[in-house]
Amino acid sequence: MREVAAASAAPNPRALTSALLYLDNITVSFDGFRALNALSLVIGEAEMRAIIGPNGAGKTTMMDVITGKTRPNQGVALFAGTQDLTSLDEAAIAQLGIGRKFQTPTVFDMHTVEDNVLLALKEDRRPFSNIYWRRTPHERERIDELLERVRLKDSRFRRAGDLSHGQKQWLEIGMLLAQEPRLLLVDEPAAGMTDQETADTAVLLREIAQTRSVVVVEHDMQFVRDLDVKVTVLHEGSVLAEGPLDQVSADERVIEVYLGR
Repeated sequence: MREVAAASAAPNPRALTSALLYLDNITVSFDGFRALNALSLVIGEAEMRAIIGPNGAGKTTMMDVITGKTRPNQGVALFAGTQDLTSLDEAAIAQLGIGRKFQTPTVFDMHTVEDNVLLALKEDRRPFSNIYWRRTPHERERIDELLERVRLKDSRFRRAGDLSHGQKQWLEIGMLLAQEPRLLLVDEPAAGMTDQETADTAVLLREIAQTRSVVVVEHDMQFVRDLDVKVTVLHEGSVLAEGPLDQVSADERVIEVYLGR
């Protein structure tokens, strides 16, 4: 049975004034194992945050809670100050404006790059509307803008399955952006990329974070350095350290449990 701690029922008003995402005292247990242990995290509007930590630190479970895949045993999870994420299912949370990109890109391989973005556009998808659908000038303009943003304008007529791994990652990011999210959760985007693709992805995410919030889970420390954002270190389901990368990298606790000597 889900138990909500009384202490978590009254979030800090000061933190909520600028928070897009507010997690407080989030705890998740699986058969006695605490995947998250009183986790608290605040993400502001148009903020990018890097989340790092060893395997088993709770990074994936944290994203599962935010997107409604996992219900916490206790704690508060609020979006845009008022929306209680713990009471909503995955579809409702996506409709609120939270998009998630998993480590392995998921695209429609047999369709063109352009059609992948078209299928992802935030439009009326009810059956009656689809019967009479015609591509509008606004949709063409939006697709052009998205393809330009994710560096795939010259590949618009290529099959998505023919793209490189890095380009597929960009395409999926473009598909998420087509849904006009306010918050993007991006899981290890640099995994499997070439050095140039990794550098370009860091630039892309910094551009995106100018207009929306982005949470990046990553193990590649050079990539995290290129993002040049505040870093949160998770360990055993809790926040171990938080701050600029140089600061957390010098923390003896972080060195001990994650970075090594």
